[in-house]
Amino acid sequence: MTSDKPILAIDLGTSGPKVALVTPSGDILAWEFEPVRLHLLQGGGAEQSAVEWWEAIGIAARRLTAATGVTRVAAVGATAQWSGTVAVGNDDRPLTNAIIWMDSRGAPDVHALVAGRPKVAGYGLAKLATWIRLTGGAPGLAGKDSLAHILYLRRSHPDVYRSASVFLEPKDYINLRLTGVRAASFDSITLHWLTDNRAIDRVAYAQQLLTLTGIERVKLPDLRRATDILGPLTPEAAGHLGIEPGAPVAVGSSDIHSAAIGAGAVRDYDANLYVGTSSWFVCHVPFKRTDLFHNMASLPSAIPGKYLLTNEQECAGACLTFLRDNLLFADDELATPLPDGFYAALNRMAAREAPGSGGLIFTPWLYGERTPVEDHTLRGGFHNLSLTTSRAQIARAVMEGVAYNMRWLRDAVRRFLRRSPGAVIMTGGGAQSAVWCQIFADVLGCPIHQATHPLLANVRGAALIAAVAIGSQSFNRIQAPVAATFHPRREHRRIYDELFRVFVRIYRQNRDIYAHLNRR
Repeated sequence: MTSDKPILAIDLGTSGPKVALVTPSGDILAWEFEPVRLHLLQGGGAEQSAVEWWEAIGIAARRLTAATGVTRVAAVGATAQWSGTVAVGNDDRPLTNAIIWMDSRGAPDVHALVAGRPKVAGYGLAKLATWIRLTGGAPGLAGKDSLAHILYLRRSHPDVYRSASVFLEPKDYINLRLTGVRAASFDSITLHWLTDNRAIDRVAYAQQLLTLTGIERVKLPDLRRATDILGPLTPEAAGHLGIEPGAPVAVGSSDIHSAAIGAGAVRDYDANLYVGTSSWFVCHVPFKRTDLFHNMASLPSAIPGKYLLTNEQECAGACLTFLRDNLLFADDELATPLPDGFYAALNRMAAREAPGSGGLIFTPWLYGERTPVEDHTLRGGFHNLSLTTSRAQIARAVMEGVAYNMRWLRDAVRRFLRRSPGAVIMTGGGAQSAVWCQIFADVLGCPIHQATHPLLANVRGAALIAAVAIGSQSFNRIQAPVAATFHPRREHRRIYDELFRVFVRIYRQNRDIYAHLNRR
């Protein structure tokens, strides 16, 4: 079945939602963005207002439909930042701010939950074996998974925990607002670490894990496939979005999963290298496997019957934002915008500086790290600064540092796969920079395929999943929308190999210092 009407796709990122009109084949017709606030709190807290999410989605959608005149759509599909928690009351309203993926306040609760003897990598062996057998992974010790958020609320805000009638991932909260239905997809629920994922087509809550964590099944949403239809768009939601009611709403997937699909990385081993606020290097695989020591596992995918090798690094594009707001320009300079914007200026500076940035190395662990090491105490820094270090070297070093971190992860992925990844398609805001794409190609030593409209891979993926849900698309027909390919330059291999080895040594020789300075 095909449709000549576009799909309305929603992508809720940390910086705010993008809303787009997309054809069932994945062509972006038009899109809008509306920012939302991020609240960073003492003790590792990171929150956003779920009410503000919904308001921003409505503002962007109404601006989009007003500009295009499109009010009838074939379907609605949503994706959102993963590993977040919205505590929802009986009236379907949030009881407090959403706890998002950056929040580590649940770390003590996870440590207490997984403790036991004998101990392996910080986990009691019997508990660890149960989690790996049933889920394919285990709760992250950094306390940034959805399970950790719920445990934190139960300990620190027992009134919120008691009053919550359901805990929802950000994507699933958006779907509740769209349809009035409380449900999660097989992929979005994974980081609750409460599901039996062994039968990939029949993911279900495991009573053994509910008992182990003490979380009541009644406080959790029902489970569906990403390609199921959740229900029709309600009149209230339709009015909020500026479109006609009744369009089918797909269950959809979380951001990592939808980005891989939007990038066209739907065939086994083809990889999506995503560089946004955070970053990841993921691919679909035909097997269930766990690498506990590097915090990676193959978990349920948005594609029915498939697993997605899942990982995530905390700070990528966020490092450029930090550079802009805190280091390169004073407040008075920021008051007068650069003629073509900060990022264009940054690209010019980085392009004119020689690879290696004069030996300056930046470590991008500004908010801890998840993979290939999980350590919420890690912090970033510039190493080998001197009085002769230039602003251009600082700019390029930040880009190179994020690429070194990605190579560290890519090498762990290669060992996990027991082979090299296939095509590497780069998406996210970072992929808009040809300079950064070339740096990634040089540091990783492999071709980098820059996606067309790289900033919109997530929203494209949400639309394609919805198109599959209504029968207008199939996953085996999805292609990677490649705008350009960047090949590694041999002449820079030696300097990048050397600096990458030093980058890893900086972690190994300083991790105890970070743990001491940032313990809590």
